[in-house]
Amino acid sequence: MESSPLKNRLQKNFKKLKSYIQKNGIEAYRIYNKDIPEYPYLIDIYGNSAVIYEQGKRLTEEDEPKRIQHQKDIEKAIEETFNITAIHQHFKIRQKQKGNEQYKPLSPGSDEYFVINEPPFKFWVNLERYLDTGLFLDHRPLRQFLVANSDGKKVLNLFCYTASLSVAAAKGGATVTSIDMSRTYLDWGMENFVLNDLDPSSHRFIQADVLKELQLMIEANVKFDLILLDPPSFSNSKRMEDDLDIERDHAILIRDCMKLLNQDGTLYFSTNKRKFELHQIVSSQYETKEISQWTIPQDFHHTSIHRAFTLKKRL
Repeated sequence: MESSPLKNRLQKNFKKLKSYIQKNGIEAYRIYNKDIPEYPYLIDIYGNSAVIYEQGKRLTEEDEPKRIQHQKDIEKAIEETFNITAIHQHFKIRQKQKGNEQYKPLSPGSDEYFVINEPPFKFWVNLERYLDTGLFLDHRPLRQFLVANSDGKKVLNLFCYTASLSVAAAKGGATVTSIDMSRTYLDWGMENFVLNDLDPSSHRFIQADVLKELQLMIEANVKFDLILLDPPSFSNSKRMEDDLDIERDHAILIRDCMKLLNQDGTLYFSTNKRKFELHQIVSSQYETKEISQWTIPQDFHHTSIHRAFTLKKRL
C-alpha cells in the first residue's frame, strides 16, 4: 500500500530530529508545523501521546467533511509512525481567546496529568484540560541556559504560567519570584517545583495582575539580577485593570522591568507575536541584543515561533 504524504513527512521530520531527541532525553517536541499546505496543523509529541492543533483558515460547517477526513488521515499517520493510537491523540483548535476564556478548562472533567521528562527537569502536563498543555516547548533552550547560569541570583518570572522557567532558574541555584494572575497555574507551578525536588516555600509565588504588581515592587525598590518577561500577545482578562497589547505596550512594560533590575542585571524578553518589532525607544535606551536564534530549539527551527531579546542597562 502506498504511504501517505503526511506519514512520509512525519517520518522524514523524525529522522532529522531523532539524534537530538535521544541525545537530550527529550519526551515532548514538535514534529510537524504546517509542512504540507493541505494539512495546516501543528503536531506535538508528548511521550506516548500527541497534540494536534488546527491552524490556518477556520473551516466552516460546509468544510466539516474535510476536517473529519483530515483527522482520519492524521490519526492514521501518527499511529503508523509513532504507534500512538487515536485515543491518545488530542485535537484542538487555536483561536484568539478573550477575557477569562484564557483560564477556562476545555474539558472540565479531564484531570489526567502526567510527567514529561526534559533532563534535568520534569514537568506536569495535561493534554486535554486546557488549550495549552502546561509546557511551552519552544522555551527548552532558555530552560537549559537558566539552569546553568542562575546560581545565587534573584530571579523574577512575570506571566510565569506553570513556572517551568522558574523551575529551571531555581534548579540552577536561584531564588525565584513567580507572578501570574491564575491561581490554577501558580499551584501547577508549585507542583512542578516539588516534582523537581525544589521546596516551593523557599521561593515566592504571587497571584496578581502583573502590571499592578510591577508598580508595587517599583515603589518598594525591590531589585533582581535576572527578569523573565514572556507576556501574552494580547490579554483583556477581567482580572486585569487594563487590557494588554504587547505590540502597543511592550516599551512601558520593559521600562518598568528595567527599574527593578540591578545595574549589571539582565532582562530576558520574548514574544510569540508575529511580525513583532522592538520599539526604537527601547533599543535607544538600553543595550539590546536579539537572541532568537539560540533560544529556538531544533524542532522549531523551520518556523519563527518567537522572538527573544536580552536587555541591559547602559553603563
